[in-house]
Amino acid sequence: MRPEKFRMGRLDHVHIRVPDRDEAARWYAEHLGFEAVAAYDFWAKGFDGGPLQISADGGQTMLALFEASEGHPMVPQKTGVAFSLDAESFLAFARSLPNGINDTAGKPLQIADIVDFDMCWAYNLADPWGNQYELNCYEYERIREALVGDDGVEPVRYWPRALYEEYRR
Repeated sequence: MRPEKFRMGRLDHVHIRVPDRDEAARWYAEHLGFEAVAAYDFWAKGFDGGPLQISADGGQTMLALFEASEGHPMVPQKTGVAFSLDAESFLAFARSLPNGINDTAGKPLQIADIVDFDMCWAYNLADPWGNQYELNCYEYERIREALVGDDGVEPVRYWPRALYEEYRR
């Protein structure tokens, strides 16, 4: 009898390097709704160099904020971490722009920076320390009707819509 094939579990947390954990935690709370996860306070307070675990979904998915130091030099992650939002949260975020969040090039993120990926919508952003994120919404028609239709936002496209339509045929 063959053993069952190993399967990776869900994403738990992503390591993020910042110069000041407390300042970063305040920024993430104010702009993206993250809060400290009390169950992991020991890692942040019990010894030097541990991470401050923050989450916007009650601890299901977390960012582990590591303070840059001699032992942990600051290296912003550039590959991007993507978060999925429901339509109402995505619309609230979009309509709050510009709000002190920059795009990945360092310019203020605008509502028109929305990216149409044919199956989902996205915003690409960076924290003040250069760590990159993508916010996705898979409720495609709801966002298309609200932002593109009702609000008249012209989205960014990385490829022509015809490629997706041809693929679907």
